[in-house]
Amino acid sequence: MIKKLLPPVAKIIPKSLDKFGHARTDNYFWLNDRENPEVIDYLKKENAYYKKMTAHTKAFQKELFEEMKSRIKEDDESVPYLYNGYYYITRFETGKNYPIYSRKKESLSAKEEILFDCNKLARGKSYFQLGGLSISPDNKLAVFSIDVVGRRIYDIQVKDLETGKILADKIEKVSGNAVWANDNKTIFYSSQDETTLRSDKIFKHKLGTKQADDVLVYFEKDETFNVEVAKSKSRKYLAIESGSTLTTEYQILEADNPNGKFRVFQKRIRGLEYSINHYGDNFYIMTNADKATNFKLMKTIETATSKENWTEVVPHREDVLLEDIEIFKDFLVVEERTNGLNKIRIMPWSGEGEYYLPFDSETYTVYTSTNVDFDTDILRYSYQSMTTPSSVIDFNMKTKTKEIKKEHQVLGGKFDKNNYTEERIWATANDGTKVPISMVYRKGLKKDGSNPLLLYAYGSYGHSMDATFSTTRLSLLDRGFVFAIAHIRGGEDLGRQWYEDGKLLKKKNTFTDFIDCSKFVIEQKYTSPEHLYAEGGSAGGLLMGSIVNLAPELYHGIIVQVPFVDVITTMLDESIPLTTGEYDEWGNPNVKKYYNYMASYSPYDNVQQQSYPNMYVSTGLHDSQVQYWEPAKWVAKLRSLKTDDSLLFLDTNMKAGHGGASGRFEAIKELAKEYSFLLDLEKIEK
Repeated sequence: MIKKLLPPVAKIIPKSLDKFGHARTDNYFWLNDRENPEVIDYLKKENAYYKKMTAHTKAFQKELFEEMKSRIKEDDESVPYLYNGYYYITRFETGKNYPIYSRKKESLSAKEEILFDCNKLARGKSYFQLGGLSISPDNKLAVFSIDVVGRRIYDIQVKDLETGKILADKIEKVSGNAVWANDNKTIFYSSQDETTLRSDKIFKHKLGTKQADDVLVYFEKDETFNVEVAKSKSRKYLAIESGSTLTTEYQILEADNPNGKFRVFQKRIRGLEYSINHYGDNFYIMTNADKATNFKLMKTIETATSKENWTEVVPHREDVLLEDIEIFKDFLVVEERTNGLNKIRIMPWSGEGEYYLPFDSETYTVYTSTNVDFDTDILRYSYQSMTTPSSVIDFNMKTKTKEIKKEHQVLGGKFDKNNYTEERIWATANDGTKVPISMVYRKGLKKDGSNPLLLYAYGSYGHSMDATFSTTRLSLLDRGFVFAIAHIRGGEDLGRQWYEDGKLLKKKNTFTDFIDCSKFVIEQKYTSPEHLYAEGGSAGGLLMGSIVNLAPELYHGIIVQVPFVDVITTMLDESIPLTTGEYDEWGNPNVKKYYNYMASYSPYDNVQQQSYPNMYVSTGLHDSQVQYWEPAKWVAKLRSLKTDDSLLFLDTNMKAGHGGASGRFEAIKELAKEYSFLLDLEKIEK
């Protein structure tokens, strides 16, 4: 049994926050200062409380960690892909946390050339992330970026791949996004505002010069937009993308002409979204232009790129979401989503013999993988389901034959996909909308309400939650858990309208959908309130914060990761990273109707004197996407108002950011904490 200890009590310093005549009192606003020793002390006390309260699970956590780790092929490597004369490979070595990036010239039997051993680079660092890796066109240099805090602030450097030396060039405190021009001497990179971390500038750097001498190529004045720079698959163009939630704008420049001036592809029009792919003499444009809610595909010649010149290739369809395309010499490949499931459509440029790849599972995930070559008949894609480990497949689009290049291995000798069942069921929301739920469990399940069930969802930004395989999840399934994903509104699982119906002034649909899915799995006796658990992170943490205010009686326990729970205060603070760019997702609280709507659901502002489920809340001190003080304040307020003796833990990683610990094994340790929390509540000790 868990020995009850007194939890930390955060001191109360009332701060009045007034807007539109609406007064809020924030007793814990003072926690918004990571430089304050009292704040750090409070977080450490919460960590100590969590550790003491779960000390009896420490051995079990270690057992879970070793169990999950044992299923992983530690000496693993990616399927090589050929690019510009070299095969590129990412691999891991036994016992090591980080990847090794390597390549082989022209043949897989050639000598391996180590590009970056991240294990060596990460030595002595509590956090490490390699990003922005780009090889120069002549294959002699690599630009790369490193973040050692977890706050998405990178330093960019250049490595000479012939000598192995790091050049003197160093570009500090930027976003980490960088690409080469075709002269092998010029690098374009994005930089961010130091306070908000909004990526707002594109610079040009010449090798051998100092950062102070870099040329500002573009500054994005609109605070709701972010910018990044990329290179086309054809290698002919560099592109600057300015994007907000609802609007995009591209500027292009020939990669052979780095000293030229970028020109606007199609000027921004609020609500017009588009993305571009170059091939031959044309650009192919995926766009929502002219009320194409689910997007359509257009094309235009290189010399006339504005919207009036676009002609239709794939029309808009009300029931099919166009998600992405891959272009080949003889084929156009279209990724679509119909009724919540991925489809891959093969369209010969000849116009004859179009077909879809066949997939028979009830619920699955498929997507195109690394396809860097135009002149090939081979499409590389990845397939998996909740019972089927992921595979990388090379498909010959002419002969319609496939070669499985790699099947993800589940080590330990105990896994057999035939021991598990996956299914998709449909719950009915309170407005009559049918909401799909993907689930997996061991065969032989009895629907008697006694099964523990973990229901996961995200439900924001149009991000679809696909039904994927997980080796670590087996530790729950093999102990009797059902794992389910609620494909609620706010994602794009059932098309763009699914997203539109779960944002701004319709955001509450996201929360009520999840509650209705919870009620449905209880009604169908997959589980019961005594055994139902919910999980969500970031914007999914907002979801968790809302459902525990609205329907706490449905859940026995909640896992809440880096939760966005203090919606109004955060969205009113334009100095916080991401705020201004989020107005089209949540609304601008400086406008009264949005303020009032946010106030009606913001988890922190709606904590009540009532019983709450058991909760494990995690955060990172250096999180730049959801600041640590949101969950810290929320937990403090919950402690002061909740009327029960259920468990409430705040676990702060003092050395990480939004993504948690870096390194593949450290991430599993964090997962072992979450699983032990659930299994302890279920009194499952082995």
